[in-house]
Amino acid sequence: MATPTPSSRPRPVRALLFDAYGTLFDVYSVAALAEQLFAGHGAALAQAWRDKQIEYTRLVSMSAAPDEHYRPFWELTRAALRHAVQALGLTLHAAAEERLMNQYHHLSCFPEVKPVLQALKSRGVAAGVLSNGDPPMLEVALKSAGLDGLLAPLLSVQAARRYKTDPAAYALGTTALQLPARDILFVSGNAWDAIGAACFGYTTLWINRAGAPAEQLDTQPAYTASNLRAVLDHFPNPARQSTP
Repeated sequence: MATPTPSSRPRPVRALLFDAYGTLFDVYSVAALAEQLFAGHGAALAQAWRDKQIEYTRLVSMSAAPDEHYRPFWELTRAALRHAVQALGLTLHAAAEERLMNQYHHLSCFPEVKPVLQALKSRGVAAGVLSNGDPPMLEVALKSAGLDGLLAPLLSVQAARRYKTDPAAYALGTTALQLPARDILFVSGNAWDAIGAACFGYTTLWINRAGAPAEQLDTQPAYTASNLRAVLDHFPNPARQSTP
């Protein structure tokens, strides 16, 4: 069940947007392959890769001319991998690089994701994705995880040429759904993303899988939960509601 933070009463929402990486997909599932390729360094490489990937999205969006510096998420992911390997003092051969990059197309999804998405679809909930990922990345990852057909629209920040937490990236959701931000539940497993979405005006749910402490900022997600099943609390089953 979702814990309200800081509000004590849930507000009604009319649609739903998920972040993808870290929310639907476990970005650290690459650690298994990384460990095969670099014994003893798999977990560290997965962490360093992800941290640098997000850092690069922020750097290009915060530049004085973001349109000029924008690079697709796939390119930033590859650049981040190369940096992470060097930072750990490892050698990345071309074949290993391609195997790790391909793994990003086949990330594991968290175990409750598919049942939750199927339940939302059966309830007629408009549930989409708003992700930093490029459209081809999202399409392949969703198909690989068996999630194709369960989410629409699939929104990529590529259309705005700005990465989250830039307001232009979040605005893609309100434009696509034709709803005010407060009427959309934005769900992310990344605290920085949930807070960025809250600052934009979305009603936000942070999936805090690791039990991390709340960010020490004035703006907080409206709700916090330990897994994605909490989403269903915001969209009750109509059949059960109508049963006397």
